[in-house]
Amino acid sequence: MATAVGAAPRQMRRGKDMDERSISNDEQSAAPRRAAGRPRASESAHGSLALLLNLVRSGVATTRQELEIQSEMGRAVVTDRLATLLKLGLIEEGELGLAVGGRAPRHVRFRPRMGIILAAVLDHSSLAVGVSDLTGRLLAEHHEAVELAAGPEPVVQRLATLFAWMLEEHGSEGGIWGIGLAVPGAVEKPDGQRLFAPALTAFQNWDGFPFVEQLATLVGAPVWVRSGVQTMTMGELKSGSGIGLTDMIFVKLGRSISAGVISEGALHRGAQGAAGMIGHTFVEGGNLETIAGSEALTREARQAADSGRSPYLAGVLARTGEVTVTDTGHGAQLGDPFCIDLLGRCGRAVGEVLAPLANLLNPSLIVLGGAVAETGDILLAAVREAVYRQSHPVVTRDLRIVRSQMGGSAGLVGAAQVVAEALFDPRFLQGWITLGSPREHPEFKDFLARAALDTVTRPAKPRPPGGSLA
Repeated sequence: MATAVGAAPRQMRRGKDMDERSISNDEQSAAPRRAAGRPRASESAHGSLALLLNLVRSGVATTRQELEIQSEMGRAVVTDRLATLLKLGLIEEGELGLAVGGRAPRHVRFRPRMGIILAAVLDHSSLAVGVSDLTGRLLAEHHEAVELAAGPEPVVQRLATLFAWMLEEHGSEGGIWGIGLAVPGAVEKPDGQRLFAPALTAFQNWDGFPFVEQLATLVGAPVWVRSGVQTMTMGELKSGSGIGLTDMIFVKLGRSISAGVISEGALHRGAQGAAGMIGHTFVEGGNLETIAGSEALTREARQAADSGRSPYLAGVLARTGEVTVTDTGHGAQLGDPFCIDLLGRCGRAVGEVLAPLANLLNPSLIVLGGAVAETGDILLAAVREAVYRQSHPVVTRDLRIVRSQMGGSAGLVGAAQVVAEALFDPRFLQGWITLGSPREHPEFKDFLARAALDTVTRPAKPRPPGGSLA
């Protein structure tokens, strides 16, 4: 039977012991003070608690007076709700503000270490894990090489082990509040469900395995899944070159090629969650992935090394027995003509696909990430040249095209941000706020019950021969 990893110490469920009738009575007594025709701030005690918490968490309002104005609630209701949030440990009192014609106001602030968020990024030959506070700020991360094609069971166990290890150093009084999981390929978009376990089909031998359900059961926290490029996009927006922007495109250039789109500050996922699959766009010679993907570049580089067309790569092959995309970048920097030409062609192909996107979306920033993007400035210059040449002057007037500086951290930061946004989404927040933790949310309890039933009734899949988690 699965056991929870890093569960918080048993605490009194203060929220359940609260007399919610008094909360409702306070809210009703405040109603006459509200101006005629003025909309109610919330329809329930849970709604008013969620509204005030999010105002404090976002920094929009941090004093009682500001909260009264922003929430349109009466003083008695705001005071009562803040007392409840203080008891639940979700906020704390801060310093005194400036006095303006009376008593100095006391600031209140969100407690980001009340719980923690775990993040995991799976790729075809690697995994990364991280831990963040409730704002999505990454506290620690770990990366390692694995062979994910060996099967899902050792991977989910390895994630649980790594999470437990990270919790030893970065635990919190409230325990784990959620897990963000990033995987290659498109991730199905749920239809009206907040807690949803999409099938993970990007890896060989994974089809049909209840990976998300097992991870949620082992760790004891809800899981939110996004595609790798979408979490990298969110990470770049929150902590990278996209800070402060509302419209940007992130492009992952690796084994696969895909894009994440931020429009008016929000991630665009598309009808089925498959937005941004630009690697399947046809360019001269084939689709983009067959021209500019890391496997295509490695294949061409190996052929050039074998034939002697690239003296630099031939030397690398003789010394190491292989050539990589990174070697191609080094060769270009050292002036190898073949490597320069290869990365130039790759960059122009990528730019030709991005130019129509720039014309359509008018982003202020395009960020290139992934192994191919890290080959150096020759590829970056070729992308810029193609985009600027094929896009409208108004679109490119203030457009920046840069290489990501976040490396493997982008996906972890983005996965944590996805969870932070989901936890405090007003609809989801109202379901757990008086219970003290999202692990107590009725939807998550139902999810675990369905997962347990599914595990019992699902026939075991045959284990693939050979393979191990490296």
